[in-house]
Amino acid sequence: MNRRQALAGLGAAMVLQQPIRSAAGEVAWAAAAAPKDEGFTADLAALLDQAIADKKIWNVHGLVVLRNGKVVLERYFEGEDRERGRGALGRVAFTATTLHDLRSCSKSLVGLLYGIALDRRLVPSPDAPLLAAFPEYADLAGRDGRDRLTVHHALTMTMGTDWDETSFDYSDPRNSETAMDAASDRYRYVLERPVIRAPGAYWTYCGGATALLARLIIKGTGKTLHAYAREALFDPLGMGATEWTNGEDGEPLAASGVRMTARDLARIGLLMLDGGKTDGHTVVPAAWLDRCITPYVGVDEARRYGCQWFVRDVAFGKPKGWAPGRLERMWLAQGEGGQRLFVFPALQLVIALTAGNYGEADPWMPPTYVLNELVLANVR
Repeated sequence: MNRRQALAGLGAAMVLQQPIRSAAGEVAWAAAAAPKDEGFTADLAALLDQAIADKKIWNVHGLVVLRNGKVVLERYFEGEDRERGRGALGRVAFTATTLHDLRSCSKSLVGLLYGIALDRRLVPSPDAPLLAAFPEYADLAGRDGRDRLTVHHALTMTMGTDWDETSFDYSDPRNSETAMDAASDRYRYVLERPVIRAPGAYWTYCGGATALLARLIIKGTGKTLHAYAREALFDPLGMGATEWTNGEDGEPLAASGVRMTARDLARIGLLMLDGGKTDGHTVVPAAWLDRCITPYVGVDEARRYGCQWFVRDVAFGKPKGWAPGRLERMWLAQGEGGQRLFVFPALQLVIALTAGNYGEADPWMPPTYVLNELVLANVR
């Protein structure tokens, strides 16, 4: 069962927003280059087709690969899809202008938006006490260790609260995000979770933390989350139409509600590579970008977490005996169903991927094959 079906069973229908388009229009897309001219094997597209024929990649909807700011591979496919809040869309023929769910890649966008709002002095600093930023819930302050929580703990998902959205399927009301979306007050639900571990010590996947950050942005800017995202991030990057789905309560599904094209997801990667700038103009302050990709806490054996962004070192290339041929830092935004944004600063490489493998046992396999066997195995 997908998340929408689960929430429908709990009476939490979603509210879909009309796409917002920039008044200035979409900025021209990046120039194309032959793969071999940017350090790839010449038959990169043929290798992708073969991997699909061999069923090593399935139900991928869009793939954009850029190196040195140039498009070396951009492909779109037809496949089954679902939309957060609407459910099954049937078979969709995807193009460069088709909107697609980003799911939890949305969290990374919220992380960037927080830094922009912080630079404008519209939201509390990361060191600020978290409960102090929510005076409307003053009755929760000083209870169950919540006085130890800071905004930084929400940014890094290290709040240490009683939260679990990984042990239970989203069809299960015990799933914390499902319970949050069904609550009469989602922010109170998140803030009233008792602190059961030392804040800052351990990482716990928490869509509720992202919801709190989004609420602070909304309160500080006086705008909806989507309107502020358009003004502060999407429009400056020249994006086309986008959506940000709301819940039944009218509040944004901050952690998983963004819809945009694969191209526009790739624009976020280019922004990251350019130190938060586009066309020489600062969009995200460089110091904040550094904070987003600073590995503050371990996620698992391979991944670490910054401020709403995953960080990982990836080995590839011909091994040198027992040692990897090459090891490079990767910044990662990832979402349910196979949504991925891979960014490699040392390689000046961006890979944006959209897919429809929601609720499957192995949705990670197509993105992993694209990353390791298609792209990194064929770049120098």
